[in-house]
Amino acid sequence: MTRPCAPGAPPPGRRAVLGALAGVAFGVAGCSGRTAPPERPPQGPATPTRPPSASPASPLPALPRTRPWRPTSAEVQPAAKLRAVQLVEAIGAWGDGHGGVAAARARVAALGLPGNLVGQAGPLLPTADQAALQVVDAQYGGILSRSASVLVVCRQWTRRGGTVSAGGTTVDVRLSRSGRGWTVDALRPAHPGPAARSLAPEVRAALSDDRIVLPPAAAADLRSGQVHTSVAEAMLALARTYRLEVSVVRSGHPLDVFGTSRPSDHPRGRAFDVWRIDGHPVVDPATPRGLIERFMRGAAAAGSYNVGGPVPLSGGAAGQFFSDPTHHDHVHIGFRA
Repeated sequence: MTRPCAPGAPPPGRRAVLGALAGVAFGVAGCSGRTAPPERPPQGPATPTRPPSASPASPLPALPRTRPWRPTSAEVQPAAKLRAVQLVEAIGAWGDGHGGVAAARARVAALGLPGNLVGQAGPLLPTADQAALQVVDAQYGGILSRSASVLVVCRQWTRRGGTVSAGGTTVDVRLSRSGRGWTVDALRPAHPGPAARSLAPEVRAALSDDRIVLPPAAAADLRSGQVHTSVAEAMLALARTYRLEVSVVRSGHPLDVFGTSRPSDHPRGRAFDVWRIDGHPVVDPATPRGLIERFMRGAAAAGSYNVGGPVPLSGGAAGQFFSDPTHHDHVHIGFRA
């Protein structure tokens, strides 16, 4: 303990003087009122620090698994459908690092088809790191002896970085036939247009009814507001009895009835096609003909003036029912307004 310096104290003795001389520095410090700096702790070798361990990279999200769509022998011209579908699958699906126009051209060339068809792919070839495509159905937009329109209805999933997006389109694939078989002449993808700000109640109800299965382009057609309410009303009426899977509504269909100059009801938003009823494909010979007949008559009762399918029906108004090779694989339901 340091004593305070007392001014006016008697002179110290000899021992005190010697002690003071020996510890003069301490005495001066003590009388100045300052404290000595604290001792530093001994400096040992620095403890090495580890950099924070890098977290493992997150795996990229996987796209849905798909399978190739192939026609059955029940088709009118299975080779035409196969050619159209193979082209759409080649353009619209690719592995990581194989996107872009050049890679698509190479895939098309491997099918023995012209690479310039890729330039007509439109929404079928979006910018993405990876894409998967599932053909829902391929139906005829028209079939003649040497020319055909095959409407390839598909869903598509794309990945950019770590983000996966779901979409899809319908492509009107135009083909011609020669001695070497069917070849593709042109691609005409669907362009439904932007969604409308408001929709009729019947259209909103059809979009939300889980017994009405709509592929991407058909759903976008309804959301565009360019489809007549008669179409939505008929869908809802049929859905009370059946689960109907729609292939085409407005976009992705030929503008004219194939092989004629007569305008089709589809582009005007006045028709829809159904390819599967209660889980039974229309084209399948095992599907009960009675089911298709009842469905076609139900469509007429729902207001359609023009019902086509694989079953020739009698009755109804003049020309209300028809059957031909084009409608061998689906039921067409048209309206005047």
